[in-house]
Amino acid sequence: MGGRVRNGWLALIAVPLVLLTLRASYAVTMPIAVAAVVIAAVWPVEVWLRRVLPERVSSLGTILVLLVTTLGFIAALYFSAAQVVQAFARRWAEFESAYESATAWADRWGLPLGGKEGYARLIAVGQDLLGNAYTISVYLAFIALLVVLGLPEIPTLRRKLQEAFGADKRSEVAYAADEIAGKIRGYLATTTLTSIITGVASALWALAMGLDLALVWGTLNFLLNYIPVVGNLVGIVPPSLYAVVQFPDSVLPIVIFVGFGAIQFTVSNVIYPVLQGRSVSLSPVVVVVALAVWGWVWGVAGMLVAIPLTVAFVIVCEQFPRTRWIAILMSGSR
Repeated sequence: MGGRVRNGWLALIAVPLVLLTLRASYAVTMPIAVAAVVIAAVWPVEVWLRRVLPERVSSLGTILVLLVTTLGFIAALYFSAAQVVQAFARRWAEFESAYESATAWADRWGLPLGGKEGYARLIAVGQDLLGNAYTISVYLAFIALLVVLGLPEIPTLRRKLQEAFGADKRSEVAYAADEIAGKIRGYLATTTLTSIITGVASALWALAMGLDLALVWGTLNFLLNYIPVVGNLVGIVPPSLYAVVQFPDSVLPIVIFVGFGAIQFTVSNVIYPVLQGRSVSLSPVVVVVALAVWGWVWGVAGMLVAIPLTVAFVIVCEQFPRTRWIAILMSGSR
């Protein structure tokens, strides 16, 4: 009993220290973690190509597929951001007027929007996002380099891990690694499908309501759906704000807001659980806590990889009798 209590206290001390270390080493550990998730996601492409192509050529083909996919996402993000910025710029006077009206209404009800100071902070956030574009590009280049160098090394790494452990542990290590990679792929596949559904539904709703930039709002919701919970909420805000500008003195902005909210709620709470099945079995509370913790550790990048990293942690805990209870507590309904 004394040993268990001691180990429990040691774990309570170790977890915050590890998280603080990861937060402090963001520039190195975050790209490594993201690269590992990317490699796990694209590895089936590598395996398939190796059946028909030499090893080095198959790695090049996998990198090419990943490059095309990444460029597609970047192009979609750039297209959406540029269209949103241009749309608000064209209606800037109306947007300022709507913000002032909202501030006046909030002041009457004692809500702290901050008046002109709040407006200045809103503009500053947008400027900061644009100013960080160079930093984001550097991290993306570092992650791409890690993926390019890491993909060809996976078979060698598997052999080294098998040699490093005894015969009894080889199958357990291989099973854990394969299960983690499989769960990550299942999570990403399900998220991509639900993102497509969210994007298409959002675009159709905007089109039905006569809201400008229907394709842009659909693309934006498709991209933001990759950030669980937070992305779902954020995806509702820009089109709803634009609706206030496009349809002043009308109830349509409220209808549009409710419609986008209904789409996000239905996809997240009805469609996603059905498609997810047991590919990623985490408690909803654990999902929210994981997003908060990894978001604090690594920011937006942490939110993007929060679920895969938490799933990997749960699978590792399942492999040891003393930590299996952690995996049981963190898993969803069985």
